[in-house]
Amino acid sequence: MLLGSGELGREVVIELKRLGVEVVAVDKYANAPAMQVADRSYVVSMLDAEKLEKIITDENPGYIVPEVEAIATGKLLELQKRGFNVIPTAEAVNFTMNRQNIRTLAAEKLGMKTSPYLFADDFESFKEAVGKIGLPCVVKPIMSSSGHGQSLVKTPDDIKKAWDYSQSGGRAGAGRDIVEGFVDFDYEITLLTVRHSAGTAFCEPVGHKQIDGDYRESWQPAAMTSQAKEKAKEYAKKITDALGGYGIFGVELFIKGDEVIFSEVSPRPHDTGMVTLISQNLSEFALHARAILGIPIPAIRFYGPAASRAVVVEGDYKNLQYGNLDKVLSRPDTDMRIFSKPETGGHRRMAVLLARADSVENARKITKEMLDDLELSEGEI
Repeated sequence: MLLGSGELGREVVIELKRLGVEVVAVDKYANAPAMQVADRSYVVSMLDAEKLEKIITDENPGYIVPEVEAIATGKLLELQKRGFNVIPTAEAVNFTMNRQNIRTLAAEKLGMKTSPYLFADDFESFKEAVGKIGLPCVVKPIMSSSGHGQSLVKTPDDIKKAWDYSQSGGRAGAGRDIVEGFVDFDYEITLLTVRHSAGTAFCEPVGHKQIDGDYRESWQPAAMTSQAKEKAKEYAKKITDALGGYGIFGVELFIKGDEVIFSEVSPRPHDTGMVTLISQNLSEFALHARAILGIPIPAIRFYGPAASRAVVVEGDYKNLQYGNLDKVLSRPDTDMRIFSKPETGGHRRMAVLLARADSVENARKITKEMLDDLELSEGEI
């Protein structure tokens, strides 16, 4: 049973179906991307613990695979105690859904270097935290994803706006914020880390570009020194070992020269990892499916420099049409995934463009040209 049925979940379902698995998809809205390729689906708020429990107990799945943050994790902990298999573990899902939990685990229990941080529960404590951390600083709800509720506070005039935005952007509604000191770093990477039945494996590091905390572009491999790469693997193994279980983890790290600073971790495929749909023999989704099922991963074959670029659509489209694909996909070593979301809702990631080339720079250039060639319009329903 997949809890969360967006574009990442859709690819996980496809990989599981290739391995003969029956899949039930769950999400808060009908006809979500993963529902379209699953065997059955349910529409429910996954923060509603009682309704979630009923669906799970009625279906009695062999695996419960959370693919989003907005889940009643307390209920998953209960269900795991009753014998249900939560991927990677209910504890890992509970910890990583909450930025406070994962930050204190990394910094205070595992001794990993992080940015300075404080937590705030109301506007007064928020102002105090910003004062102590100093400007500029980054503000995030402790429970959110894809940049929702996240902002950069540069001046005192930004403080109230940042607080208000954080309270509207949290996955579970208004609540506690984390205020992080601004980290002086050269670049940020995602190190996709797979815990499987034969050990731990790493993909080539993924570089990425975000706008307002939301993924827009990623590439592989991210250029980094051998010392930084080894330190990144050390950090990734340390945090994923602490979380436990089988599956893929997206470990986000800041890099400054040879120095590595821990940022966040997700116990599921990562949006920046969509580049692996074209860069590897086993995408992050295939790796996740195999690890979940206890299948060992003897090797990950990296094909060479690659890039992905999100197609983010602004405006309200009920039946988005994609045109000029004959030109978009006329280039060698390119591909595209359309997510089949039912509507755009004003601002939404609707597809991803993929390319391989002789260098990361050229792969990124190609995806930019593909995006320029893509034509979007409203079609008839």
